[in-house]
Amino acid sequence: MTVQGLPMTVPASDLPARVRIHEVGARDGLQNEKSTVPTEVKAEFVRRLADAGLTTIEATSFVHPKWVPQLADAEELFPQVRELKGVELPVLVPNGRGLDRALSLGATRVAVFASATESFAKANLNRTVDESLAVFAPVVTRARDEGAHVRGYVSMCFGDPWEGAVPLHQVVRVCRALLDMGCDELSLGDTIGVATPGHVLELLSALNEQGVPTNVIGVHFHDTYGQALANTYAALEHGVTTVDASAGGLGGCPYAKSATGNLATEDLVWMLQGLGIETGVDLGRLVATSVWMAEQLGRPSPSRTVRALSHKDQ
Repeated sequence: MTVQGLPMTVPASDLPARVRIHEVGARDGLQNEKSTVPTEVKAEFVRRLADAGLTTIEATSFVHPKWVPQLADAEELFPQVRELKGVELPVLVPNGRGLDRALSLGATRVAVFASATESFAKANLNRTVDESLAVFAPVVTRARDEGAHVRGYVSMCFGDPWEGAVPLHQVVRVCRALLDMGCDELSLGDTIGVATPGHVLELLSALNEQGVPTNVIGVHFHDTYGQALANTYAALEHGVTTVDASAGGLGGCPYAKSATGNLATEDLVWMLQGLGIETGVDLGRLVATSVWMAEQLGRPSPSRTVRALSHKDQ
């Protein structure tokens, strides 16, 4: 049965007029795949995402191949996509060596990856929270000196599989530290998908109270408990205009086994279009891209919107 291709638009006057989608499918979405995705497929994925109208596409990560084997081809991949017109291509850099590799290939937007909890910092970075921040400080300084834009990811902002609920002050401290060392923007990660809208609003208010302005904050929700869109709506109500999402709902986290997929970009775009919020994304082209990528991966897309609009029995 064919479904309507676009939602009815009913604008909400108290929400942002435009949202920038920070597409993470090519990096966060693919880093946890069990089978190796060919570099050519990754490059085509990025190109198709750009063709769908996404203007911020996180391309890869310059981590050591030992830690994230799926992204071991960063040096091969990045040159294949870096000339895309009108598209920002952030890359993850875990340390000074990663930054060197990224800058040598012409990267102009980089991201560091911190944790709000000690348990995840140990599992993901093999350091304490403070030790990891000390590693990032010179990376951020040098990146800024080289003219690069720097994003600071903060994982486990709402809950941690080992520690449970995460106190607001822990998250605020790490966010404040990243901002103070020179990060241009922050991404608040609900790594295991346990946040609820009230929790989101409380954290955003706590950050504002400690001098972290809303205009430098992005949100990164996982849909483990089906709360990603509700949490996104709460963030929009607070004035957040940058939302991370992954085409087709790909992704998880290799260091947190309870983390399921990211918020699907298509599901986000469907909601935003219905609210009259501009994104610049062509939903039809995006759905076609995720259907194509699902075929490459050999399994159906978890995105509800992709399934509804693709007219296929997935």
